[in-house]
Amino acid sequence: QVQLVESGGGLVQPGGSLRLSCAASGSIFSINAMGWYRQAPGKQRELVASIASGGSTTYADSVKGRFTISGDNAKNTVYVQMNSLKPEDTAVYYCNAYAALTAWRRPRNYWGQGTQVTVSS
Repeated sequence: QVQLVESGGGLVQPGGSLRLSCAASGSIFSINAMGWYRQAPGKQRELVASIASGGSTTYADSVKGRFTISGDNAKNTVYVQMNSLKPEDTAVYYCNAYAALTAWRRPRNYWGQGTQVTVSS
């Protein structure tokens, strides 16, 4: 199995910044991509940002120019730097890893427990 441990959530004022971290551990053969999703009350979970093992990144339109995702392949860790935070960024943020446990198993999605980000004055 793959365990994802998130950190860095909290309460921040509008315009402030937070950095989320997520470390993957376990019997991992390969990680194809890692990323962050979020879910606000009453809304569906949505992609925030993702980074592939080769370094290509994807961002939701709502966070482009404000959030930056980065990764450390050697540490199986992904980060997202969130700047210029808005109240609408308030949500539970979930770490995701698309990983394979062995060479002959297809990769699948793994999820962290989630960390709360609240943007409020």
